[in-house]
Amino acid sequence: MNVTPVSDDLAANTASTLENPQLEALAAIERRVLWLATSIIHHANRVRPNTSGIKVGGHQASSASMATIMTSLWFGQLRAEDRVSVKPHASPVLHSINYLLGSLDEKYLTTLREFGGLQSYPSRAKDPDPVDYSTGSVGIGATAPIWGAISRRYIETVSGTPNRGRQYSLVGDAELDEGAVWEAVLDSNVADLGEIVWIVDLNRQSLDRVVPNIAAGKIERLFEAAGWQVITVRFGHLLESLMAMPGGEALRKRIVEMSNPEYQRLLRCSAEELRRRLPGEGAGGAAIAELIAGVEDQVLTRAIRNLGGHDLAALREAYAQIDDTRPTVIIAYTVKGNGLPTEGHPQNHSSLLTIDQYRQLAHRMGENPDAPWTRFDPASTEGQLVGVTAETLQRSAQTSVDPPSVPADFGRTPSGTATTQAALGRTLLDVTRAAPDVARRLVTVSPDVSSSTNLAGWLNKVGVWSVEERRNWFSDDTETVMHWREKPTGQHIELGIAEVNLVSLLGELGATWSRWGQPLFPIGVLYDPFVERALEPWSYGIYAGGQSILIGTPSGVTLAPEGGAHQSIKTPSIGLEQPGCTSYEPAFAIDVEWTLLASMSQLGRPDGKSAYLRLSTKPVDQQLAAVPKDPAARERRRRQVVAGGYMLLRAAATPTATIVAMGALVPEALAASERLAAQGTPVDVVCVTSPGLLYEALQGRNGQNRDAPSWILDQILPAERAVPMVTVLDGHPHTLAFLANVHQVKSRNLGVHTFGQAGGIDDVYRYHGVDTDSMVRAVLDLLR
Repeated sequence: MNVTPVSDDLAANTASTLENPQLEALAAIERRVLWLATSIIHHANRVRPNTSGIKVGGHQASSASMATIMTSLWFGQLRAEDRVSVKPHASPVLHSINYLLGSLDEKYLTTLREFGGLQSYPSRAKDPDPVDYSTGSVGIGATAPIWGAISRRYIETVSGTPNRGRQYSLVGDAELDEGAVWEAVLDSNVADLGEIVWIVDLNRQSLDRVVPNIAAGKIERLFEAAGWQVITVRFGHLLESLMAMPGGEALRKRIVEMSNPEYQRLLRCSAEELRRRLPGEGAGGAAIAELIAGVEDQVLTRAIRNLGGHDLAALREAYAQIDDTRPTVIIAYTVKGNGLPTEGHPQNHSSLLTIDQYRQLAHRMGENPDAPWTRFDPASTEGQLVGVTAETLQRSAQTSVDPPSVPADFGRTPSGTATTQAALGRTLLDVTRAAPDVARRLVTVSPDVSSSTNLAGWLNKVGVWSVEERRNWFSDDTETVMHWREKPTGQHIELGIAEVNLVSLLGELGATWSRWGQPLFPIGVLYDPFVERALEPWSYGIYAGGQSILIGTPSGVTLAPEGGAHQSIKTPSIGLEQPGCTSYEPAFAIDVEWTLLASMSQLGRPDGKSAYLRLSTKPVDQQLAAVPKDPAARERRRRQVVAGGYMLLRAAATPTATIVAMGALVPEALAASERLAAQGTPVDVVCVTSPGLLYEALQGRNGQNRDAPSWILDQILPAERAVPMVTVLDGHPHTLAFLANVHQVKSRNLGVHTFGQAGGIDDVYRYHGVDTDSMVRAVLDLLR
């Protein structure tokens, strides 16, 4: 990459007028932060041995773009109760600041992207220094403070203790292309969150290029339309001083109106080139030419890159304008690679300084390239400011509350006909009666589908959460079944039709135990087909330490009349494969109760896990569950349900085959077994509740996962009853196919592998080959 020299006076690039010693010290800290961040990436790529030959990577230019903003924020604005989400590619800046503040040991500065070292992107769970929000997945980390703010407010109503601080989000301008950002910004709950502050790093570049149509004006209007306060920090004091001179208004108009690529090209120009290019061809060209003719070369090259996001004084003025009654976005104009030899280059996103460039930078900044990890003398002005900041940001030791004990069984045996979806609402109401301490920490979330997912009874019981109490104008309407009582103590949070928002909020509600020592039992409910839409933020929330329960309902082709668009096929595989999560697909109402309670008992603790339950709207005769009446036998069944499955029907004679079924197709499996028995072909029927747990058990038996108990396999698939197997589920057939490997038996695997069709349930089951006839044929084919 060809580069042009940058100004020798890097301090002047950040604050053109250093009117007091503190601001001078702040500028020195900013330069040290930039140097450390650059050095962290340089060491990982140019110094540390690399035997694989695979590029380590890092983002020196993206870090440089944020160095001023983050320095100004940490050293003068943040309070201990505030939280900050840092844009992924600025993680070296965060580590540099933490190192100066004494919260990161020097030994980690050489470990960026090394196993056990500093992570590629900020991680609450894996980084050795303080990280408020895990980021890295575009748009998700940016919006996390919004959901963190709601979670914190919710916790206030549970604990009774006010706990309020600003929630900052440092966002790259290209990240605003992500739809999840605007889904969050536009949610009706957000407009009342005055603690939200976003700072947009407007450097007008993405990974591959200068983006031609990134326009601050458009961004400003979008945020304003959503009710946010908008503060734009466009120019620094040096450039503003030029614009205050004769011809300055023409210069302002020219810079504001020029395209992003043209402006970016000016950053690569010498003073001579600037004098030729900057006036342009418009009416104000002569005035601009006359103005800059009297400006020294060095001042002119500094001025063109003196944007507000690199001016400490301008940023300080912006922070002072924040209105805490509504969300605020600060749009800070910056230069990607500010202060580096790669400054403003259109392809500098992931470029690395050469060894020579790094040493030249060290020389200009007065640093030692062979000993780069220097802290400030505590007695110096800079060292004193660092010390005061470290003391200010020191957080008090957190007092953690243990989650209340969740009951394992309410002792009720459902009868009649019921759906697993309806059992969800019934179980939540049972929790309020049998375990009020648990119920107080239970919070549900849905994207405008509360009534259609059977939460109406729960919602009527606990009310809807809102920042302030709102009048229910339908409270006296006798025909209104669902009562929408909005109040700060409500326990259901209703979002707009945005599944990404739902699971992002779930992740933050599920992290309150580690953030503020207050555990919750968050349960999110959405249509099962849309789990795929929400998969990335849901998975990222689990990665970041959020523990919650996701309910997908209704599910599968069992939702026959709805057609293929609403018939989920792949979600059982998602549940099977998602790390940090136990998936369940109950067949009966009692299975819903047991698995939901077991899942809740895993939340809000250091060794906890999330859960995913896939439910159905298919009415099922609950007598088919054959729940044992003996208390010990009932408890044995419950433990099997929670562990992954149970033998539902044990053939009186030695079985000739086993049908392994899951969820909504268990009744069809039992019908198939009855018909086969009438033909003299006895079969066992195994009801699987969690293919993921059974797979872990198999891995444990094979010695590949020593922590996974395998006892459940012995109880549902005993060796002495190992016979050919037919597996069936309302989802992709490979989900259960692995079970044939338990005893290496022949198998047929039935399920759904094509897009669905609308129709009656019998026709749809027949179309996909998961009906009773298909099961009977599959067993007989195996036995030929």
